[in-house]
Amino acid sequence: MFERFTRAARLVVVQAQEEARQRKADEIRTEHLLAAFYAVPDADAPDDLAPAVLERFGVGRDEVLRAVDRVHASSGIDAEALSTIGIDLDEVRRQVEEAFGPGALDRTRAASGKKGGRLFGHIPFEGPAKKALQLALREAIALGHNHIGTEHILLGLLHSDEGAAHHILAAHGVRLAPARAVVRDLVGRREAG
Repeated sequence: MFERFTRAARLVVVQAQEEARQRKADEIRTEHLLAAFYAVPDADAPDDLAPAVLERFGVGRDEVLRAVDRVHASSGIDAEALSTIGIDLDEVRRQVEEAFGPGALDRTRAASGKKGGRLFGHIPFEGPAKKALQLALREAIALGHNHIGTEHILLGLLHSDEGAAHHILAAHGVRLAPARAVVRDLVGRREAG
């Protein structure tokens, strides 16, 4: 299947791993694929149509990235909640670094990828993210396209209600059938031009 991916789609898959790594996630999730649409430079991937599809729905880069950040903030340690019971995470970090040296917390097992994030090596895809990539292939076939582009990955994310990306997109009014019509239009224009 991967051989049918366009350059942009391949870059998005690679960048999704980096998005997961930066957010210290132990799996590549659907929201990492969504954020990765915006992490690939235009010059490297002129065939990256997913952002253009989202733009047609009035959904911009900043909105998507804020929503992805909110997903990760809500799944991590809530510093504000801890402060209500007298725990100041900044003070804890300062004291640990004072005792064990700068960056001591970054050298822990949790920070190195044993649990709660991987700084090195391959990060596996979670089930819904894998499913979105499989559905991207189905969407490409259903649309009669001989490639799998970022636009098909976007349709795969919209196809099922699993994963945070689907919920982020639905909250912004992006639905599968209208997105599919936009993809048809944009791919048709690109092939005609």
